Amino acid sequence: MSTPQSNPAGDSARHSFPGTSEEGHSHTEAPSVSPQVRDIAEVPAVEVITTAAVHLMSAAAVKCGLAEGADAEELKDLDEARKLITALAGFVTAAAPEIGSQHAGPLRDGLRSLQLAFREASMVLDAPGQGPGEKFTGPVN
Repeated sequence: MSTPQSNPAGDSARHSFPGTSEEGHSHTEAPSVSPQVRDIAEVPAVEVITTAAVHLMSAAAVKCGLAEGADAEELKDLDEARKLITALAGFVTAAAPEIGSQHAGPLRDGLRSLQLAFREASMVLDAPGQGPGEKFTGPVN
């Protein structure tokens, strides 16, 4: 939430990063983006967090060999899947208190499914608590 102290320019100011197309433009000019594109300031944090988690989940699923199509086995890379699942576990664990159980619950369920899929796909079984992301989630059975 903005306050006069935390946002001296007021709520109407747009925020951009150096090198973007808005650099050097006055705030009175209309942005040159389509109406469908939202300013990042308008996107709720929970939406950004869940979208990032879904991207990690999707990538991990592909790397676990869960992609659709005949080339699913060719796309399988368990080393990469381990990294993505561990990152997802840390991300979901850290974000859960901020986004609430309504949003964190489905993310945890998806994470658990990926951890189990990884275990099923792996030829070498990890010790309990040593699988991808289990340092954040605890052992998955």
